[in-house]
Amino acid sequence: MRLQDLAFQTLLQALSNASVTDFVIIEYLPDVGGRVLHTNFGRKPDGTPYVVELGANWVQGLGTPPGPENPVWTLAKNYSNYDSIATFNETGAVDFTDLFDEYEDAYATLEQDAGYILTQNLQDRSARSGLSLAGWKPRMNAAAQAVDWWEFDWEYAFPPNTTFYQWSQENTFVYDENGFNTFIKGEAATFLRDQDPRLLLNTVVANISYDDAGVTITNEDGSCVQADYAVCTFSVGVLQSDAITFEPELPDWKRTGIETFSMGTYTKIFLQFPPDQVFWNTSNQFLLYADPKERGYYPVFQSLDGEGFLPGSGIIFVTVVQSQSYVVESQDEQTTKDQVLAVLRNMFGAENVPEPIAFMYPRWSLEPWVYGSYSNWPPGTTLEMHQNLRANVGRLYFAGEALSANFFGFLHGAWYEGQSVGEKIAGLVKNTNVTGDVHYEILHGTTTGYNSTNGFSLESTFSTYGFE
Repeated sequence: MRLQDLAFQTLLQALSNASVTDFVIIEYLPDVGGRVLHTNFGRKPDGTPYVVELGANWVQGLGTPPGPENPVWTLAKNYSNYDSIATFNETGAVDFTDLFDEYEDAYATLEQDAGYILTQNLQDRSARSGLSLAGWKPRMNAAAQAVDWWEFDWEYAFPPNTTFYQWSQENTFVYDENGFNTFIKGEAATFLRDQDPRLLLNTVVANISYDDAGVTITNEDGSCVQADYAVCTFSVGVLQSDAITFEPELPDWKRTGIETFSMGTYTKIFLQFPPDQVFWNTSNQFLLYADPKERGYYPVFQSLDGEGFLPGSGIIFVTVVQSQSYVVESQDEQTTKDQVLAVLRNMFGAENVPEPIAFMYPRWSLEPWVYGSYSNWPPGTTLEMHQNLRANVGRLYFAGEALSANFFGFLHGAWYEGQSVGEKIAGLVKNTNVTGDVHYEILHGTTTGYNSTNGFSLESTFSTYGFE
């Protein structure tokens, strides 16, 4: 098996629960956790580095009583305050927070319309058209475009073109001084021994050969792993890159499913300023910037120099997504730093913003083990097409956030898909009459079956139990 991200942990849990212990894990990175990835950054007063998260940092939808919690939230708890926000444009501080209420009103209408479209199996449309029909039309209003980006792009890494029901309306930004992947490693430790020979780190898969008898995985170092079944948790970006070859080539229905879906990129750019020269109000966790010329141009800054995070650190980061991510990830750091500082100096005044003492950002779109940050479902794509992305090809199975029909793009999507595939593999190993996934050789223009066969549930704790 080649496992990554949270799907790794729940797949192992399902196998362990069925007393299946004969497995091998092949991991590209030097540690488990995949896109739940942290690094050292900057310096504390004692000279040791801080820890910041390069990848997953949010739990989307916590839970709605009396329903169950989001399983990721159960394992990692800390709060983020969305009301702690200040807004700016190129002239400095300016209050346009009233626009948030306008957007939320329109989004409530969009959700109702989306539910009707779903249950009646009507023609799909983008979230942009739904918001526009509900009266939200930001057009050339820079402040409205900034709010639009905050509400949608910041979560999906794409402009408005999808929607989802989740555990609740409440999301949270999680900080753990040991790294957000601590809970993944802690859970994995219940199934893996210290220095477990079944875990192959720093190992790059080159080829996967499969037939009716089993699966053979050949790695770049020349080593091979043979198994009765294998599970891939490659990202959509990796599957689309042709970085791994398959023998025989994956069938047309599978390759079409892979190529149909999108991979978004979400880039956090970190700056540390001298702690005695912090120029922003650290009681505000979020700073929203409305650029007058370009939507999504260094739009949301988050202060880590605050209670519950890294007080006294002088650390702040700004997030860009998709097209702006491609720009910053392809240019040199000095150019990016100059651009970010120019924005901050517009916001706070040039005389108030010093040079940072540390600066860093990842380049997710260029990383060969992921090629992006998380998946997205293009508008108009049917559930059956997504099922072709999910479905196994003989003894070769697939898992990961992109394969979750309900929670694609989110950590808990990886959680559930790992659990589901693990239970299937355990059943196959134990000969309990488990069958493979359905797939569709011929696809039609609209979804014909919103059901568990296609990996879809019409219920979540939010839709079942309502608002908190």
